[in-house]
Order: sequence, then C-alpha cells, then structure tokens
Amino acid sequence: MNCVEITAAGGPDVLQLAQRERPVPRLGEVVIKVAYAGVNRPDALQRAGLYAPPRGASDLPGLEVSGEVVALGPDAQGWALGDAVCALVPGGGYAEYVATQASHCLPVPSGLSMAEAACLPETFFTVWSNVFMRGGLQAGERFLVHGGSSGIGTTAIQLARSFGARVFTTAGSAEKCAACTGLGAEKAINYREDDFVEVLKAEGGAHLILDMVGGSYLPRNVRALADDGRLVQIAFLTGPKIELNFAQVMMRRLTITGSTLRPQSDLAKARIADELLARVWPLIEAGQVGPVMDSEFALADAAGAHTKLEAGSHIGKIVLKVGG
Repeated sequence: MNCVEITAAGGPDVLQLAQRERPVPRLGEVVIKVAYAGVNRPDALQRAGLYAPPRGASDLPGLEVSGEVVALGPDAQGWALGDAVCALVPGGGYAEYVATQASHCLPVPSGLSMAEAACLPETFFTVWSNVFMRGGLQAGERFLVHGGSSGIGTTAIQLARSFGARVFTTAGSAEKCAACTGLGAEKAINYREDDFVEVLKAEGGAHLILDMVGGSYLPRNVRALADDGRLVQIAFLTGPKIELNFAQVMMRRLTITGSTLRPQSDLAKARIADELLARVWPLIEAGQVGPVMDSEFALADAAGAHTKLEAGSHIGKIVLKVGG
C-alpha cells in the first residue's frame, strides 16, 4: 500500500511517499481502507521528533481517518465489512489502509462527505473529553478557548455554544476572529491588538479555559479565570515551563488540569467515543455542529499540508485525500 513515512526528524520535506504491507487486524481491531486522513499538530510534532508514538502503534503519522471497513479482527464488534466510518487511530493514518480498535470508530454522520468526516475524530475526541468530561463545562458558564480558528478551536466554539455556554476565543487576525463569531463565539479577541485577560476580567472571569498555547499564557490564564475556575491544558505551542504564582491558585480555589489523547488507554478512548455517539453525533446530523474544513492535499503532498499547518494561515482542518 502507499503511505507517507517520516524519513528523519525534521521539516515537512522529510515526509516521503513509500510502500508498506497492508496491516492485519489484531484482537478487537478493524482495518479501514482510508478515503481521507486529517492533518493535526501532533503529526507535525512527531515529524519533528518531539512526539514519539505509543508502544505498539504504527510509526507512520496520522491520527484520524475516514473510510470503509475492509477487515475484522478477532472479537471486533459493532461493525460489518463495507461500513463507512471515521475513526481515531493510534498512528498510521497517512496510508491507504490503517488498523484501529473497533471501539474507536464512529459512523460517518449522515449528510457529511468522507472529507468532512475525516475532520471529526481527533478534534471531537479531544474537545469532548477535555471541555466536558474533564473540564465539566455547564450551560451559562463563560468559556474561553485559545486558537479559535484552529480545528480544536472551531470544534470547541460550536460544542460549547450548543450546550449553552457563553463562548469567548482568541485568534490572530480580523478574518479569523470573524470566522469564530460566525461559528457562535460571543466575542473573538484579536490577541495582536487586545488583552484577553482584561476582556475576560471585565466579564467576571472565565469559568473554564481550554489552552494549547502554554508559555506566557499560563499565568495570564490564571488571571483571566473567575474564582473556582478551571484551566485545561492540552498542548504547549510556546513551551511548557513558566514561573507561576500558585498562591493565586490556592486563594481563588482554581483547578489546573490537562491531558493528551494519544497515550490514553483503549478503554478510555472507547468511553469518549460512546459519549460522542450519544450526545454529539445527533447534533452533527441535525446540522447544529459540524467540521470546518480549510483545504485538501493529495497524500503525496503531505509535506505541503504540513507547511500550511505550520504557517498558521488555515481556518479549521486540513485533510489528505488518500483513496480514489
């Protein structure tokens, strides 16, 4: 099968088309003939040598796909050959075939194309598990998500709005801010012009913040939180280390937590999938929530997709067209 390998740690040019054997499903797994694969920040981190795949996972990049089930492993339940699915995969998505746990697959929502379906798993698993399961967002609360025009951001805005939260976000241009308010954000803050801390403090503070920036944003997030607020950290685009005054955390009863998705157990991911199917997939099929897709690249041009991802000019998700 055709696939994209990381030939060495480095820039986008290290992504090269290669040939590998088609995967064979193990216990509880299905093999998917891939139509499209989503492109995500963890893929770029892995390519740069900064995010190793978990033990037993494919060394190929790619954490989400859409396609057709073409093989069933022992005790792979819930799916039949020919089913159209989108799936969270532990690696290997940049390939014509990929294996993943059957319990990490979800049906392609009615009304969505295969390209759109490939935009769902990584971001929706991440947002649901961190904003709602871990962060406990409730209707009426003030929610701030940084990077509102990213795949995570566009998903978080829509889901938080759909479940009744007041949504605030940051973005780096007027165009991106307009896209965020168009998706349901009450206020989009251009971080190049305004201070999100002051904006949120004027509103009474955020009850929940979802952050993937890190670095200098960490103490600023603490200041932007309301008393008893929660900060959920899911990435560190500007670094994980900073001096932080934890007296504020104690005196104001703040909660700081976070997670990464890929290393979690198969059971934990299956539980997220179950919640998504029950509580979010009906919203997608009703047209209340949906993926925001920026652009499509051929599998052979994965380097071009990564170049665009790292340039930060996109709004929403970038996908690779894999199947015919």
